[in-house]
Amino acid sequence: MAPRRAAALRGGEQSLREHLIGAAGRLVARRGVTGLTVRDIAREAGVADGVLYNHFADKDELLAYALHAHVRAVEAEQEGSAPRPGEVTVEANLRAYLVRALALHAAILPAFAGLTTQPKLVARLGALPTPLGGGPGLRTELAGYVREEQRLGRVAPGASPEAVATLVVGVCHDLVLGRLLDPSGPPPQPSAELVDALVGTLLHGVVAPGRG
Repeated sequence: MAPRRAAALRGGEQSLREHLIGAAGRLVARRGVTGLTVRDIAREAGVADGVLYNHFADKDELLAYALHAHVRAVEAEQEGSAPRPGEVTVEANLRAYLVRALALHAAILPAFAGLTTQPKLVARLGALPTPLGGGPGLRTELAGYVREEQRLGRVAPGASPEAVATLVVGVCHDLVLGRLLDPSGPPPQPSAELVDALVGTLLHGVVAPGRG
Protein backbone atom coordinates (compact mmCIF):
# COMPACT_ATOMS: atom_id res chain seq x y z
CA MET A 1 0.00 0.00 0.00
CA ALA A 2 1.26 3.51 -0.75
CA PRO A 3 2.54 5.21 2.43
CA ARG A 4 0.18 8.20 2.16
CA ARG A 5 -2.88 5.99 1.76
CA ALA A 6 -1.69 3.67 4.50
CA ALA A 7 -1.33 6.62 6.85
CA ALA A 8 -4.79 7.86 5.98
CA LEU A 9 -6.29 4.48 6.75
CA ARG A 10 -4.42 4.21 10.04
CA GLY A 11 -5.86 7.58 10.96
CA GLY A 12 -9.34 6.14 10.82
CA GLU A 13 -10.58 8.29 7.92
CA GLN A 14 -12.05 5.23 6.24
CA SER A 15 -11.76 1.46 6.37
CA LEU A 16 -9.67 -0.44 3.85
CA ARG A 17 -12.87 -1.95 2.48
CA GLU A 18 -14.30 1.53 1.86
CA HIS A 19 -10.98 2.61 0.37
CA LEU A 20 -11.12 -0.27 -2.12
CA ILE A 21 -14.72 0.51 -3.05
CA GLY A 22 -13.76 4.16 -3.59
CA ALA A 23 -10.81 3.22 -5.78
CA ALA A 24 -12.91 0.84 -7.86
CA GLY A 25 -15.63 3.48 -8.09
CA ARG A 26 -13.20 6.01 -9.57
CA LEU A 27 -12.19 3.51 -12.23
CA VAL A 28 -15.81 2.64 -12.97
CA ALA A 29 -16.65 6.34 -13.38
CA ARG A 30 -13.76 6.83 -15.81
CA ARG A 31 -13.79 3.56 -17.75
CA GLY A 32 -16.95 1.60 -16.97
CA VAL A 33 -16.71 -2.02 -15.83
CA THR A 34 -15.64 -3.64 -19.07
CA GLY A 35 -12.07 -4.89 -18.96
CA LEU A 36 -11.32 -3.82 -15.39
CA THR A 37 -8.94 -6.23 -13.68
CA VAL A 38 -8.01 -6.90 -10.09
CA ARG A 39 -4.59 -5.43 -10.84
CA ASP A 40 -6.17 -2.22 -12.18
CA ILE A 41 -8.16 -1.78 -8.99
CA ALA A 42 -5.22 -2.67 -6.73
CA ARG A 43 -3.00 -0.11 -8.46
CA GLU A 44 -5.67 2.58 -8.17
CA ALA A 45 -6.00 1.76 -4.46
CA GLY A 46 -2.26 1.51 -3.89
CA VAL A 47 -2.41 -2.02 -2.46
CA ALA A 48 -1.17 -5.47 -3.40
CA ASP A 49 -3.43 -7.48 -5.72
CA GLY A 50 -4.30 -10.08 -3.08
CA VAL A 51 -5.58 -7.49 -0.57
CA LEU A 52 -8.90 -7.31 -2.43
CA TYR A 53 -9.69 -10.92 -1.57
CA ASN A 54 -9.37 -10.19 2.14
CA HIS A 55 -12.45 -7.99 1.93
CA PHE A 56 -14.49 -9.29 -1.02
CA ALA A 57 -15.36 -12.74 -2.28
CA ASP A 58 -14.25 -11.82 -5.80
CA LYS A 59 -13.81 -8.93 -8.21
CA ASP A 60 -17.50 -8.98 -9.14
CA GLU A 61 -18.56 -8.32 -5.55
CA LEU A 62 -16.21 -5.33 -5.31
CA LEU A 63 -17.38 -3.93 -8.66
CA ALA A 64 -21.03 -4.31 -7.62
CA TYR A 65 -20.39 -2.21 -4.52
CA ALA A 66 -18.40 0.26 -6.63
CA LEU A 67 -21.24 0.67 -9.13
CA HIS A 68 -23.71 1.05 -6.28
CA ALA A 69 -21.58 3.77 -4.67
CA HIS A 70 -21.04 5.48 -8.04
CA VAL A 71 -24.79 5.73 -8.65
CA ARG A 72 -25.43 7.15 -5.17
CA ALA A 73 -22.67 9.71 -5.63
CA VAL A 74 -23.96 10.83 -9.03
CA GLU A 75 -27.50 11.20 -7.68
CA ALA A 76 -26.21 13.25 -4.74
CA GLU A 77 -24.50 15.62 -7.19
CA GLN A 78 -27.68 16.31 -9.14
CA GLU A 79 -28.99 19.83 -8.73
CA GLY A 80 -32.16 20.34 -6.74
CA SER A 81 -34.30 17.81 -4.95
CA ALA A 82 -37.32 15.74 -5.91
CA PRO A 83 -40.53 17.81 -6.28
CA ARG A 84 -42.87 17.78 -3.31
CA PRO A 85 -46.60 16.98 -3.63
CA GLY A 86 -48.88 19.99 -3.45
CA GLU A 87 -46.22 22.50 -4.47
CA VAL A 88 -46.25 24.56 -7.71
CA THR A 89 -48.16 22.55 -10.36
CA VAL A 90 -48.32 18.87 -11.27
CA GLU A 91 -47.17 19.78 -14.78
CA ALA A 92 -44.08 21.59 -13.47
CA ASN A 93 -43.32 18.76 -11.08
CA LEU A 94 -43.56 16.09 -13.76
CA ARG A 95 -41.27 18.15 -15.97
CA ALA A 96 -38.79 18.48 -13.10
CA TYR A 97 -38.91 14.74 -12.44
CA LEU A 98 -38.34 13.95 -16.11
CA VAL A 99 -35.45 16.40 -16.56
CA ARG A 100 -33.82 15.22 -13.34
CA ALA A 101 -34.23 11.55 -14.23
CA LEU A 102 -32.83 12.07 -17.73
CA ALA A 103 -29.77 13.87 -16.38
CA LEU A 104 -29.23 11.13 -13.82
CA HIS A 105 -29.49 8.31 -16.37
CA ALA A 106 -27.19 10.14 -18.78
CA ALA A 107 -24.60 10.41 -16.01
CA ILE A 108 -24.73 6.86 -14.68
CA LEU A 109 -25.52 4.58 -17.60
CA PRO A 110 -22.15 4.91 -19.39
CA ALA A 111 -20.56 3.13 -16.43
CA PHE A 112 -22.93 0.21 -17.03
CA ALA A 113 -21.99 -0.27 -20.69
CA GLY A 114 -21.00 -3.89 -21.24
CA LEU A 115 -22.67 -5.07 -18.04
CA THR A 116 -24.92 -7.50 -19.91
CA THR A 117 -21.86 -9.57 -20.83
CA GLN A 118 -21.02 -10.08 -17.14
CA PRO A 119 -23.87 -12.11 -15.61
CA LYS A 120 -22.05 -12.72 -12.32
CA LEU A 121 -21.63 -8.99 -11.81
CA VAL A 122 -25.27 -8.39 -12.72
CA ALA A 123 -26.30 -10.96 -10.11
CA ARG A 124 -24.08 -9.35 -7.48
CA LEU A 125 -25.50 -5.91 -8.25
CA GLY A 126 -29.06 -7.21 -8.21
CA ALA A 127 -28.57 -8.52 -4.68
CA LEU A 128 -27.85 -5.00 -3.38
CA PRO A 129 -30.57 -2.47 -2.45
CA THR A 130 -31.65 -0.07 -5.18
CA PRO A 131 -29.28 2.92 -4.92
CA LEU A 132 -31.62 5.52 -6.46
CA GLY A 133 -34.50 7.50 -5.03
CA GLY A 134 -33.22 7.28 -1.48
CA GLY A 135 -33.40 3.48 -1.58
CA PRO A 136 -36.76 2.51 -3.14
CA GLY A 137 -35.71 3.57 -6.65
CA LEU A 138 -36.84 6.28 -9.07
CA ARG A 139 -39.93 4.41 -10.22
CA THR A 140 -41.19 3.91 -6.67
CA GLU A 141 -40.29 7.48 -5.71
CA LEU A 142 -42.25 8.96 -8.63
CA ALA A 143 -45.22 6.61 -8.15
CA GLY A 144 -45.35 7.73 -4.53
CA TYR A 145 -45.39 11.36 -5.62
CA VAL A 146 -48.29 10.78 -8.04
CA ARG A 147 -50.18 8.80 -5.40
CA GLU A 148 -49.86 11.67 -2.93
CA GLU A 149 -51.06 14.16 -5.56
CA GLN A 150 -54.11 11.94 -6.03
CA ARG A 151 -54.78 12.14 -2.32
CA LEU A 152 -54.59 15.93 -2.58
CA GLY A 153 -57.04 15.90 -5.51
CA ARG A 154 -54.55 17.28 -8.05
CA VAL A 155 -54.31 14.03 -10.07
CA ALA A 156 -57.31 12.14 -11.45
CA PRO A 157 -58.40 9.19 -9.27
CA GLY A 158 -58.27 6.84 -12.25
CA ALA A 159 -54.65 7.59 -13.14
CA SER A 160 -52.17 4.82 -12.38
CA PRO A 161 -49.15 6.09 -10.39
CA GLU A 162 -47.20 2.98 -11.39
CA ALA A 163 -47.94 3.56 -15.09
CA VAL A 164 -46.86 7.22 -14.91
CA ALA A 165 -43.61 6.25 -13.19
CA THR A 166 -42.93 3.44 -15.65
CA LEU A 167 -43.48 5.76 -18.63
CA VAL A 168 -41.09 8.38 -17.24
CA VAL A 169 -38.35 5.89 -16.42
CA GLY A 170 -38.93 4.15 -19.76
CA VAL A 171 -38.34 7.41 -21.61
CA CYS A 172 -35.02 7.79 -19.79
CA HIS A 173 -33.92 4.29 -20.74
CA ASP A 174 -34.97 4.74 -24.36
CA LEU A 175 -33.23 8.06 -24.90
CA VAL A 176 -30.05 7.35 -22.94
CA LEU A 177 -29.54 3.68 -23.84
CA GLY A 178 -30.20 4.49 -27.47
CA ARG A 179 -27.38 7.04 -27.36
CA LEU A 180 -25.00 4.51 -25.80
CA LEU A 181 -25.81 1.87 -28.40
CA ASP A 182 -25.67 4.33 -31.30
CA PRO A 183 -23.21 7.19 -30.62
CA SER A 184 -24.28 8.83 -33.88
CA GLY A 185 -27.88 9.11 -32.66
CA PRO A 186 -29.59 12.01 -30.89
CA PRO A 187 -28.11 13.34 -27.63
CA PRO A 188 -29.35 11.76 -24.38
CA GLN A 189 -30.63 15.14 -23.21
CA PRO A 190 -33.74 15.89 -25.31
CA SER A 191 -34.81 19.34 -26.33
CA ALA A 192 -37.11 21.41 -24.13
CA GLU A 193 -39.80 20.98 -26.79
CA LEU A 194 -39.65 17.19 -26.51
CA VAL A 195 -39.79 17.36 -22.72
CA ASP A 196 -42.86 19.61 -22.98
CA ALA A 197 -44.47 17.17 -25.42
CA LEU A 198 -43.78 14.19 -23.17
CA VAL A 199 -45.21 15.94 -20.12
CA GLY A 200 -48.23 17.13 -22.11
CA THR A 201 -48.91 13.58 -23.28
CA LEU A 202 -48.71 12.31 -19.70
CA LEU A 203 -51.15 14.99 -18.57
CA HIS A 204 -53.65 14.88 -21.41
CA GLY A 205 -53.29 11.51 -23.13
CA VAL A 206 -53.64 10.83 -26.83
CA VAL A 207 -57.36 10.36 -27.48
CA ALA A 208 -59.26 13.36 -28.84
CA PRO A 209 -62.09 14.65 -26.58
CA GLY A 210 -65.29 12.75 -27.25
CA ARG A 211 -63.52 10.14 -29.42
CA GLY A 212 -62.58 7.63 -26.70
